[in-house]
Amino acid sequence: MEESDVEQLFQAFASQGWGAFKPQSLFARYYSEQNNKKHIVVIAGKDDKLAGYVILAPAAEAGPFFAKGIPEIRDFSVLKIYQRQGIGSEMMCAVETLAKESCNYVSLAVGLYADYGTAQRMYVKRGYVPDGSGIWHFGKQVPPGQTVVNDDDLLLYFSKDLSQKS
Repeated sequence: MEESDVEQLFQAFASQGWGAFKPQSLFARYYSEQNNKKHIVVIAGKDDKLAGYVILAPAAEAGPFFAKGIPEIRDFSVLKIYQRQGIGSEMMCAVETLAKESCNYVSLAVGLYADYGTAQRMYVKRGYVPDGSGIWHFGKQVPPGQTVVNDDDLLLYFSKDLSQKS
């Protein structure tokens, strides 16, 4: 990620109506955190336009993979007009290659409502397996019988063994 990507990412996501969910301050924070070696932001483009981004953190900060030294894929986003063109798969290949430099595993979390359906299917097709710990909400495991809101913070965690051929 380069500094010029901050404004371009904001404008691109705002143009599809996601400005409230992906404000410019979010991308500015991602850029700053990348400069501070907190994570790597991989940017995808097509026809000289930004198409999406994904973050690779060196380790999970919450969830079942916390404190296990397993890299975590975060905030995987492809603009709607570029979806189903292989861009997401290319970004995933890139972050998996980066993750493999430090570990044979990589983890991620995915939301549970229908807007995440495409990502859920893609992760399974790429060899990601649920970790078996059930659902998590705001970084805590949800016990049986507890009522939670099905929002962006209701997650199921997956991992992939990068030492296996896909």
